[in-house]
Amino acid sequence: MKKILYSLYLIIIIGSIVCIVNSDIFASEKSEAIASGEKIYNQQCLICHGETGKGEGKNAGTSINNQHYLNSVLDQDIYNSIKYGREGTGMPAYGPRLTEKELNHLVAFVRDWQTKEIEFDVPPTIAGNAENGLKLYNLYCLTCHGENGAGKLKMGTALSNPQYLEYTTDQQIWIGTAYGREDTRMGPSLKGLDGIRQLTEDDISDIVTYIRSLEVK
Repeated sequence: MKKILYSLYLIIIIGSIVCIVNSDIFASEKSEAIASGEKIYNQQCLICHGETGKGEGKNAGTSINNQHYLNSVLDQDIYNSIKYGREGTGMPAYGPRLTEKELNHLVAFVRDWQTKEIEFDVPPTIAGNAENGLKLYNLYCLTCHGENGAGKLKMGTALSNPQYLEYTTDQQIWIGTAYGREDTRMGPSLKGLDGIRQLTEDDISDIVTYIRSLEVK
C-alpha cells in the first residue's frame, strides 16, 4: 500500500513539474513571438497605424490598439486582415510579403495590446430591412464612410470593400456600429450608450443588413 501511495505521489510531483516547465516554455515562446511581431510592426505597419497602434501614423491608418476592436475579433480575423489586406485602400495584402511565421508573430503583437475583457450584447441573429438601413446609413454614416460604403481617407473604413465583407461577420459589424471604437471618430450608436446617435437594436440590424447587401456575389 505504501509503495502504491509513493508511486502516486511521484506521478503527481512529476506531472506538476512537467506542467510548470511546459508553462514556462509557452510563456517564453509567446514573449519571443510578441518581440518578433513588434519588429515587423515597426518595419511594416507603424507608418500608417502609428507607434502606439492608435492610427496616428504619418499615413492614414485604422486604430487597431483599441479595446472594442480587439474584443470583437479573433486572432484569425486579425490574421486575415493582415494577410489579405483591403484592395483599393491603403491596406496592402501582406501575404506575399511575410512568411506564415511572421504573420502569426504580428498577430501575437497586436493581440498583446488587449488589456481587458469586454462583453457585447449582440442579437444572436441579425436580419433587418436593407431599405431602412440605407436611409439610416445615409443619415448617420455616409459623412465618414462615404456613398455606398466606399470609405473616406482618414475618416471612415471602406465598408463595401470585398475583403472587409468576406472576413467580417454580421456580429462584428453590429458591434462596431453599436459600440463604436473608443478614442476614435467612431462613437457608439446604440440607444442608452453615450453616443450622439441613439439607435435601437433593430435600427442597427437594418444598417448591418444594408452594408451586407453591398457585397459582390
